[in-house]
Amino acid sequence: MFEKPRFNPNSKTTSAGGSHRAKKSANTEPRSKTSLEDPRRTLGAIGESRAASFLARRGYRIDARNVRYDGVEIDLIARRGCVVVFVEVKTRRSSRFGTPELAVDRRKQARMIRAAHAWLHQNRTFVRTVRFDVISCTVERSGGSEHWQINHWVDAFDASD
Repeated sequence: MFEKPRFNPNSKTTSAGGSHRAKKSANTEPRSKTSLEDPRRTLGAIGESRAASFLARRGYRIDARNVRYDGVEIDLIARRGCVVVFVEVKTRRSSRFGTPELAVDRRKQARMIRAAHAWLHQNRTFVRTVRFDVISCTVERSGGSEHWQINHWVDAFDASD
């Protein structure tokens, strides 16, 4: 069973939902041949694109996407002012088996923290404030349309946890 992360419900500052017709765009195209073969990867790639757009609309600058260190992928690295934000994006077709953010357990948090330290060191990025956020995306389809719910967990965990 997954260990429930210590999310502070008060830290969930933003959420967005909306209905629209499904359509293809440059942001939702699969990244690789593997994505074409695995619908979960395709859904994940679309969720990451939506999360990046969600952050950009709120004043974040996306510095990197899908960065890998020692087998750990950081989905998004963003900046807002002088804060570097490492973002884990979780996307699900429904919340029937639990909300997406619950999949970010202690082990995933620790691996992400190590990868973030490596990225900061490799990029010679010296900042005072680093933050770890989680964005959960849930999409439900009805008829020919999709409804996306996006929740942003600001400062979901930190290196001292």
